[in-house]
Amino acid sequence: MRVNGLTKGFFILIVLIVTLAFFDVLSPYYSAILWAAILAVIFHPVKNKLRDRIGERNGLAAFLTIVIICLIVFTPLAIILSSLAFELNVVYTKLQHNDTQFPTVVASLFAHLPEWARSFLSEHNLDSAEQIQRQLSDVALKGGQYLAGSAFLIGKGTFGFTISFGIMLYLLFFLLKDGPYLVRLILESLPLSNHVKQHLFAKFAAVARATVKGTVAVALAQGALGGLAFWIVGIDGSILWGALMAFLSLIPAVGSAIIWVPAAIYLFATGQLWQGAFIVGFFVIIVGLVDNILRPLLVGKDTKMPDYLILISTLGGMELYGINGFVIGPLIAALFIACWNLFSGRDHEGNAEELDADFIEEGKNPPDL
Repeated sequence: MRVNGLTKGFFILIVLIVTLAFFDVLSPYYSAILWAAILAVIFHPVKNKLRDRIGERNGLAAFLTIVIICLIVFTPLAIILSSLAFELNVVYTKLQHNDTQFPTVVASLFAHLPEWARSFLSEHNLDSAEQIQRQLSDVALKGGQYLAGSAFLIGKGTFGFTISFGIMLYLLFFLLKDGPYLVRLILESLPLSNHVKQHLFAKFAAVARATVKGTVAVALAQGALGGLAFWIVGIDGSILWGALMAFLSLIPAVGSAIIWVPAAIYLFATGQLWQGAFIVGFFVIIVGLVDNILRPLLVGKDTKMPDYLILISTLGGMELYGINGFVIGPLIAALFIACWNLFSGRDHEGNAEELDADFIEEGKNPPDL
C-alpha cells in the first residue's frame, strides 16, 4: 500500500522518527509544557467568562486570564517566599547567638537516652549542645563555601528557571486562546473511535484539575493551620514551618506529621506539657480532619480512585519525576484504569465520559491569526 508516493511501512517509520525527535527537542521544557497545559485546563472556564463579558475578544480574554493567574498564584507565592527567607534569617541568627532553648533541649534529651546511645554520641563528640552547635556551624560554613563555589551553576539554574517560566506563560496564552481548536486537531489525528478519544481526554482533564486544585487547597489549609498552631505555642519560625508543612502535605497520609511529631517531642522534652498536648491534639483532630475530609472530596471524588492508589501513585510519581510527580503519578494511574476499563468493556460508548459540548463547538472555530 502506498501513502502519497511512500509505502505505508516506511511512512510509519518516518512518522515515528520525527515524533521521537520532536519530543526530544521539547524535553528540556517538559515541566513548562505540563504546567501550561494544567493551568489551561483549570482556568479555561475563567477565560470563557471573561470572553463573554468583553465581547468575544478571545485573545484579550486569554491575556486577562494570565494576569489573574499571576495575581492569585504567583504574587502570593513570591510574598510567601520572601517571608520564608526572612524567617530563615531570624532562626539562623538566633542559633548563632545561642538565643534558643537548644542547650536545654539537648540536655533534657540526653538525660532520657539509654547508656549505649549516650556512649555512641560521646564517641562522635555529640554529647553536649556546644559540640553539636560547633558541628552544625562547620556544616553551615562548608555549605556556604560550596554555594559560593557553585555561584555560576546557581546562576545558570536561575536563568534556566526564568526561561522555563517565560515559556510556560507564553504557551499558556496560546493554550487558553486556541486550546479547544488544538484539542480537536489532536483528537482527529488519533486512530481511535470517537468515544474512546473523548473519554481519555476527559479523564485527563478531570484528574489534572482535581489533583492540582485539591492538593493545593489541602496544602494551603494544612500550612496555614500548622503555622498558626506553632505560633500559638511560641515556636520560632512559624511561617517557615508552615511552608514546610504545606509542601510536605503533597504526600498523602504522612505529610505534615514529619514536622509536627518532632515538634511535639521537643515540647514534651522541655517540660512544655500543655503546648505539646495542644500540638498533638490540634494536628490529630483539626489538621487530620482537613486532610481526611478535603482530600477525598477534592481529589478522590473527581479522580474516582481509591485513597491507597492515590497515595502510591503520588509517591511513585514524585520519586520518578520530582515535584511534578504529584500530578503525573495520579494522572498515569487514572489513564491506566481508564484504558483497561475500555479494553475490558466496563466502559463503553454508552457510559464513557464526553467532553463538554460547548468546548467541542468552540474547537470548530479556527484560531485568529
